[in-house]
Amino acid sequence: MSLLRSISTVGGYTLLSRVTGFVRDILIARYLGAGTLSDAFFVAFRFPNLFRQMFAEGAFTAAFVPIFAGVSETEGREAAHRFAEQAYTVLALILVVLVAGMEVVMPWAMYVLAPGFESIAGKMELTTELSRLAFPYLFFISLTALQAGVLNSMGRFAVAAAAPILLNLTQIVALLGFADLGETPGHVLAWSVSLAGVLQFLWLYVHCRRAGMPIHFTRPRLSPKVRQLGRRVLPVVFGSGLYQVNLLVGTVLASMVSDGALSYLYYADRLTQLPLGVVGVAVGTVLLPLLSRQIKAGNEEAARWNQNRALEFALLLTLPAAAALIAIAHPIITVLFERGAFTASDSHATSQAMIAFAAGLPAYVLIKVFSPAFYARDDTATPVKVAAASMLANIALNLSLIWTLGYLGIAIGAALSSWMNALLLGVILHRRGKLNLDQRMISRLPRMVLATAAMVGVLLVLAARFDGPLADGQLLRSLTLAGIVVAGAATYGLAVFLFRAARIADFRGMGRR
Repeated sequence: MSLLRSISTVGGYTLLSRVTGFVRDILIARYLGAGTLSDAFFVAFRFPNLFRQMFAEGAFTAAFVPIFAGVSETEGREAAHRFAEQAYTVLALILVVLVAGMEVVMPWAMYVLAPGFESIAGKMELTTELSRLAFPYLFFISLTALQAGVLNSMGRFAVAAAAPILLNLTQIVALLGFADLGETPGHVLAWSVSLAGVLQFLWLYVHCRRAGMPIHFTRPRLSPKVRQLGRRVLPVVFGSGLYQVNLLVGTVLASMVSDGALSYLYYADRLTQLPLGVVGVAVGTVLLPLLSRQIKAGNEEAARWNQNRALEFALLLTLPAAAALIAIAHPIITVLFERGAFTASDSHATSQAMIAFAAGLPAYVLIKVFSPAFYARDDTATPVKVAAASMLANIALNLSLIWTLGYLGIAIGAALSSWMNALLLGVILHRRGKLNLDQRMISRLPRMVLATAAMVGVLLVLAARFDGPLADGQLLRSLTLAGIVVAGAATYGLAVFLFRAARIADFRGMGRR
């Protein structure tokens, strides 16, 4: 496969997903605001996502893709197909039990996830009701994730990358067309989450079939490969669980800070997720099957080269993204969200949280780049140990910072612990001889920093110069912000080539198979 073309495919569809996600979040801010109803929905939405990332996309993908790619490489397509169907069936059985069980214990689970909601009359009951409506999403999206792993291993990245767009479009249609028909707009949104899971499942099923790899349920059988998958999944589930514990601790603490704190963190995190999804997730998604195939074929040199180029490409886009989110945080939040029930004080609080999250953005992306190097070599234990250390650091930071900084302490703790995670992964890979920065990477990094600094200077000057229009009517401030962003991007692009942080020939080389 072409590294650049594959990353661009995943990143492009992820960008479209994030754009439609922003439209959805703007509508959520308009209809739900930043208070009791929005807090309840965000917890209800986060709950199935917590389990999805633990048991499906995170753990299952990290363990499934290297095995599937290895079987395909060494035993052929038919053997890989049989393994996929066996894993699919076992996963479905586990999910049925999990979803049914959680629907029963949901009221008690809410006291663990958001105990602070009990202090506000009716908030805990509302959150429980919305969570029960949204939780079936877990069943369908988990099976969707396995089908996505099959297609990604075959080098077909576009279909899986486009699937999240269906979730956003379903929620947009739900708010615009049916918000007034439910008990609250939050109830309508919760129903739309489960519906979107069905649509995403069908979307991937159809395209697996078209690719000649239809995934059907079969007689449950714990074959040697399925047992191997189980052994590798468990450490990754534990590692994903540690990450989710981080989120859970943040959610619990935020629920105790103030009404709306959860919403501030949600909106800020959503914006930070844009470059993380477009760059970090895209690079990680493409690297895992690519490195798995090359390492299984004994081509370590190609694996190292691709890792260096992926790291270079990721930092080239991530450094300016993080700097821009920090430099013009308040105008971005104001233009995107400040309307309807979302007030000026909400904009200020959310922009402060976004600055903290953005400071950790390069670390989040580095984790996505480094992790496939472990998983492709069948090492699922090391990232778990690093995640455990980072989780403990995050909890300690949250508990120490929240009393003086409030909800901001949660965002700062997340950023600092992510840097710890990324640096530990990088150091371990380097000591094992699996991460050796080549001369090209070493010479380019300081030039990227210089280009980023030039862009930040332009952004700060323009934001100060057009402070008035940025506070004017919705159309004028939107156009002003767009102009500032375009000017910043143009400055960075020009500086990159002036400082020789990248060359056209580099992209041509990455574009070749």
